[in-house]
Amino acid sequence: MNKVEKTLYIVRHGQTDLNKQGIVQGRGRDTDLNDEGRYQADLFYQAYKEVPFDKIYISELKRTQQSIQQFIDLGLPYERLEGLDELAWGIHEGQPATPETKAAFLDLMRNWLEGNLDTKFKGGESPNEVKARQLQALDIMMSHPEEKNVLVCMHGRALRLLMCILTDLPLTQMDTFPHQNLVLYKVTYDGSRFRIVEANNALHLKNS
Repeated sequence: MNKVEKTLYIVRHGQTDLNKQGIVQGRGRDTDLNDEGRYQADLFYQAYKEVPFDKIYISELKRTQQSIQQFIDLGLPYERLEGLDELAWGIHEGQPATPETKAAFLDLMRNWLEGNLDTKFKGGESPNEVKARQLQALDIMMSHPEEKNVLVCMHGRALRLLMCILTDLPLTQMDTFPHQNLVLYKVTYDGSRFRIVEANNALHLKNS
């Protein structure tokens, strides 16, 4: 990784209908923002449009691009990285919450907190698998010393895992990093270490 100073503005995508319904989307559900999500995207744009971003990185799922489309419309260069995709929840993606599925999720989370980070749902991904592709994405993002201010739009569970990587915390600590739709984590890199300078910042969403 190049020894270069950089500031990452990392946001979760705006609200989708499945978010509103409390249904897990994951990597396999390429959903659109709903009206609330588009409103959140506009609030974020109005608050941060003066930041001199050099580059935008998004996942390969369209809800991330829709969340920061107004910045792209300014002519800013952007790149899709599969490493920023959400964790795949496999057979449980898009499924209504039932007592059985809730129990399955609780059991999976318990496994992760206990350090069983290769555990996953059928057809899904484990935290360790997501970490591997996130490290590749991070290498790409950090390999451009000319990009000083970088906007990154990604997904909730993936964001939690990335924050662990950046702060050298074990992935078992992923729930240390709360989030909601279109909150901001601002992270600086001084050439040797990352530091979170703003966590779960939702001030821009309160300007409505």
